[in-house]
Amino acid sequence: MSHTFVITFPYLFLYIGLVLSILRNSLFIHILLVLFFSFCRSYDPGSSNYPNNSRQDPNFNIPIEMSRFRNKKKVFVKPVSKKQQPSVDHITGDKIPKSFVFSRGKLPGSLKQLQMDLRKLMLPYTALKLKEKKRNNLKDFLNVAGPMGVTHFLMLSKTETSPYLRVSRTPQGPTLTFKIHEYSLATDVTQSQLRPRCPQDLFKNSPLIVLSGFGTGEQHLKLTTIMFQNIFPAIDINTVKLSSCQRIVLLNYNKETKLIDFRHYSIRLQPVGVSRRIRKFVQNHQVPDLRSLQDVSDFVTKAGYGSESEVDDEAATVSLASDLGRVNRASTKCAVKLQELGPRMTLQLIKVEDGLCSGGVIFSEYGNGQKKKEETEEVEKWDNEEDMNEA
Repeated sequence: MSHTFVITFPYLFLYIGLVLSILRNSLFIHILLVLFFSFCRSYDPGSSNYPNNSRQDPNFNIPIEMSRFRNKKKVFVKPVSKKQQPSVDHITGDKIPKSFVFSRGKLPGSLKQLQMDLRKLMLPYTALKLKEKKRNNLKDFLNVAGPMGVTHFLMLSKTETSPYLRVSRTPQGPTLTFKIHEYSLATDVTQSQLRPRCPQDLFKNSPLIVLSGFGTGEQHLKLTTIMFQNIFPAIDINTVKLSSCQRIVLLNYNKETKLIDFRHYSIRLQPVGVSRRIRKFVQNHQVPDLRSLQDVSDFVTKAGYGSESEVDDEAATVSLASDLGRVNRASTKCAVKLQELGPRMTLQLIKVEDGLCSGGVIFSEYGNGQKKKEETEEVEKWDNEEDMNEA
């Protein structure tokens, strides 16, 4: 109570004195009252000049802190350890081939997307997020390829007439140069399909490679066959798991046009004699909508929409040696279906060199004619630019 009287009485005296000083018009009394007012305010508990610099409870006269510091708990973040890819197959004992897909020179937007599609096709043994710079030359990639176990280079380039694809074996070659006559991106292929299919683990394993029409006995076609066979890991048919065979790369050589059709498919197995509705019900474990049906038997006997529930070609059916998924069981007939993923390319082999983008020419499509000279100048144009950068 005493503290309350000390604080309230000076203010009461102050207000009375101010009124008297104004009425008597005394400047001296007014100055004294202002000084006394400032002195009393310095002891005001609600003022910022209070010695404790805190707010007080009016009932108990106990200082209350304006804010409290919370003790933040330190959260331990476990470091993420990236699992390194094996360099040797634990079953066959062979070295696993790895690749770099990059560009030489400036590419337009569509070819940049084709480059990303090729990187995705070469998964999982490729650098999907490989960063390139303008000042990087071929030696820079070659110096990095050795420690990382990279065995092949896929290089895209663009001249004034057409794009080109080079496939090289590191570090000493050979190098195959293909002219890209036509190409379609993976997005274009997907948009043209009614039901695109891309499971999460589709790119977890390397694709299978199938070569058709290359058995003519010519030397450059033999080199092409060996090159593409060694780009992807070899498989052992006795130990391979069916669940790992989900993609396939098909190269078909046309003897008349001398063009190579490059396709990329996903492999899908479907049991023969089972309707699409039953198959979806087993796979998804979802309760079907039976409101429009009179009986449960209608759901079983009614054919599914589309023509993919029946298989007419007996050559497209196989008997499984082991279970694959929830629907496909061992010793049952299943239909093999391919669905294109992209990209799609039409290639022409125009030159084979025995070195890494250099060395003697083993094969040239145009011989010694004038057309060969023009093509060679266009293909080697970006090689000369690389030599200038290295100098």
